[in-house]
Amino acid sequence: MQNESNLDVYLFFDQHPYALSLFEQFRQKLLVMFPETGMRVQKTQITFTNPRVFACVSMAKVRKAKDRPKEYIVVTFGLGTQLLSPRIDVATEPYPNRWTHHVLISGPQEIDEELMEWIQMSYDFAIKK
Repeated sequence: MQNESNLDVYLFFDQHPYALSLFEQFRQKLLVMFPETGMRVQKTQITFTNPRVFACVSMAKVRKAKDRPKEYIVVTFGLGTQLLSPRIDVATEPYPNRWTHHVLISGPQEIDEELMEWIQMSYDFAIKK
């Protein structure tokens, strides 16, 4: 994994310790699957690359405030087709046949096999681009 400082990650989640713990659980599962993954901490998101971006974590507001838990992360990934699932909060097609999906994660049980299968699909899709 690209050597982004853990300090950068901690600063990203500075006011959100529970979101940091969710991020760490997601990152651990992702690195087991893809040990050579690169990571960049940016202003609004943390990106994972292969070398193309295949997943991001942010704290984007993908739901209305009344429907949003207090602490969460949003996992974003891209595919060539739209996934239809009640777990997908938002799916957009910014380019033909390139769908961006956003999944709000509010508990460790949501970082499950289904989510990681979607990340695998996104990883494969990014390699083929």
